[in-house]
Amino acid sequence: MRKTKIITTEDILLKLCQSVTAVLSKATDSQVHHSAMVQKISKTSLKPDFGCFVLFDGGFSGLVVINFDAKAALEVYQKYMFHMGIPKEELATLHTSDEVADVLGELMNQIVGDFTGKVKRSLHTNITQNQPKMMAINKNISVTVDSNIERPQARRVSFNTEENNIFYLELSMERTEFIQLEEFEEVDEINPDEILEEEVAKSLEGKEKKKGRSKKTAEANSLMDDLGI
Repeated sequence: MRKTKIITTEDILLKLCQSVTAVLSKATDSQVHHSAMVQKISKTSLKPDFGCFVLFDGGFSGLVVINFDAKAALEVYQKYMFHMGIPKEELATLHTSDEVADVLGELMNQIVGDFTGKVKRSLHTNITQNQPKMMAINKNISVTVDSNIERPQARRVSFNTEENNIFYLELSMERTEFIQLEEFEEVDEINPDEILEEEVAKSLEGKEKKKGRSKKTAEANSLMDDLGI
């Protein structure tokens, strides 16, 4: 008898953690790791020094929060910009700078976009996200986002950057389980960047071959001219 497969909150949280590590590691060209332990919390909140949050809805509803301290926010921002080819002397040095908020907001958008793709492929359901919001926060306050989630359950996971700065991911989502009724093959993830790189490589290879053939033809014509043919 086939064993029924049940997907829980922790399974969904793991997919989100994998999206965070994959997107940030690639964007910053450095290693980002998440803890093997997850913490149950009563509610999510934005905390100092820098908080990002995004709401999603659809097959299930939830709220994703990432809280950075100043050092972690700056490290992620600076390594991302440096990886993009921006000189270090042109980078912001304060976590409250607009440039830091823009970059972390874009990375948050990529993280949740990657996560929604994983959910669609593995759970066969769709969720949509709103525009990420960012906030530089005073050390004396924390902010709670009212997400209007029914029967919410919240989790927190810690992450380490390459320079051992710590930031925290918090997930609040409605209490739900996904129960697999039939066997199915999970569709392989399509990476647009890899497809583009393959097409560029093919194009360059084709140009090199064409250039090589043209060079050989020119050499043959030159030889025939020398022979008076």
